[in-house]
Amino acid sequence: MKNKIVVIVFVIASIVSLVYLATLQQSKVHNLNEVEITEYKGEKLTPLNETPALGIKGKPSVDIKTYKLSVHGLVSNPLNLTYDDVLSKYKHYEKVVKLQCVEGWSSKLLFEGVLIDDILKDAGVKNNANTVIFHCVDGYSTSLPLDYIKNEKILLAYKVNGIILPRDYGFPFRVVAESKYGYKWAKWVVGIEVSNDPNYRGYWESRGFSNEADVEHP
Repeated sequence: MKNKIVVIVFVIASIVSLVYLATLQQSKVHNLNEVEITEYKGEKLTPLNETPALGIKGKPSVDIKTYKLSVHGLVSNPLNLTYDDVLSKYKHYEKVVKLQCVEGWSSKLLFEGVLIDDILKDAGVKNNANTVIFHCVDGYSTSLPLDYIKNEKILLAYKVNGIILPRDYGFPFRVVAESKYGYKWAKWVVGIEVSNDPNYRGYWESRGFSNEADVEHP
């Protein structure tokens, strides 16, 4: 009887140890995923603490439990996607992109996200569409040409420098408008509207900023 008790105690202790190790391992993985990286494939990245976080109304919070990304306008199949929908339905891509601001600063950052074009394909863009308007939780908006989004493989990012987008930098999603000035990099995106109005003016554009916002042609 005594031997049986010893065996049972040993088995229970072993199970507890395995569960503890598994939990510890998961914790380590989680922590590693939260460590910002400073270099990617030989390229040095700009730390986020050296990258200004700008917004028209501070840094808004998004409740991810109720969050929906609305894809509407000139589409045959309007979408309302949860955060998990976007991350699970679409292929992920990584790209190092230089963010340049009209204020004169720039940052080289690693973004991970999904192609906006892949989302638009699911929504079924209508033939007369030519513009994509991004709406943000703080009321901000901006637009980009549909052809630019397709041809340049523009990302809707959910990670930066290896970590989930911090609130200050646009959580849950921001546009990575490569070769465009920073005011085209919509943050805290909640809506993607497909339009046939190439003259749409967003928040800064309606205040005199260039609608093209090309870095090469200020």
